[in-house]
Amino acid sequence: MTVIITAAELARDLAGPTPPTLLDVRWQLSAPDAPAFDARAAYEAGHLPGAVFVDLDRELAAPPGPRGRHPLPDLAEFGAAMRRAGVSAGTPVVVYDGGQGWAAARAWWLLRATGHPDVRVLDGGLTAWEGPLSTDLPTPAQGDFAPLPEPAGVLDADSAAQLAGSGVLLDARAGERYRGEVEPIDRVGGHIPGALSAPTMENVGPDGRFLPAADLRDRFKALGVSGDAPVGVYCGSGVSAAHEALALAIAGIPAALYVGSWSEWSNDPSRPVAVGPDPR
Repeated sequence: MTVIITAAELARDLAGPTPPTLLDVRWQLSAPDAPAFDARAAYEAGHLPGAVFVDLDRELAAPPGPRGRHPLPDLAEFGAAMRRAGVSAGTPVVVYDGGQGWAAARAWWLLRATGHPDVRVLDGGLTAWEGPLSTDLPTPAQGDFAPLPEPAGVLDADSAAQLAGSGVLLDARAGERYRGEVEPIDRVGGHIPGALSAPTMENVGPDGRFLPAADLRDRFKALGVSGDAPVGVYCGSGVSAAHEALALAIAGIPAALYVGSWSEWSNDPSRPVAVGPDPR
């Protein structure tokens, strides 16, 4: 099963006899001194016809705290939110965001990790859609999706540290944050010792769409992802790392996600921090 869908394919499926459930997960990271992005207002100003808004901060994550800025949500609350959005286990789901792909990937990853069998991300997001937009606010029929009680493929701080030594742990943040040259959000800069720098934006082309699967396989192979060792990913708070996990899935490589990511790791003074280009 593919994990991404083109705008043309989505238009065809929406017009077919069994259209997918469509989720709008627009979100963007705001600078500490800037007004917060109003995703709900952006959705109400125009969205794909039939799409239901999902709030990343409130429905795809628990409140910020010691476990990071976007820890796993309470799964009962997450399941209820998905059912309100019309998500059912037997119906395909397509998620999209404004174009960056991070938020849509977070929804994709969370639904897949908790047991939904058919979730895809609109490649290129809203900017790739060439059809009309709608301002109607749909009220979907209640879905039946019930998330698994234990999400699959989740790393905590200890297992991420272990994977950095025994497998491949990829840091999806920008290189300057990995090296510790800048840190606009978290307590300290740097990276988990042993992690490799793999900025997620290098997985897409200038149009924001993913590179072909063969190119992604070549990229990850050059980073040491051979298929012989387990792979994990992290970022600042478990959002852009989901985008990296999606790129790995396109390449046919399973990966676990450290949800707490650097926002959890760096908040614990007992955790070691590496700086500079060297993984160690």
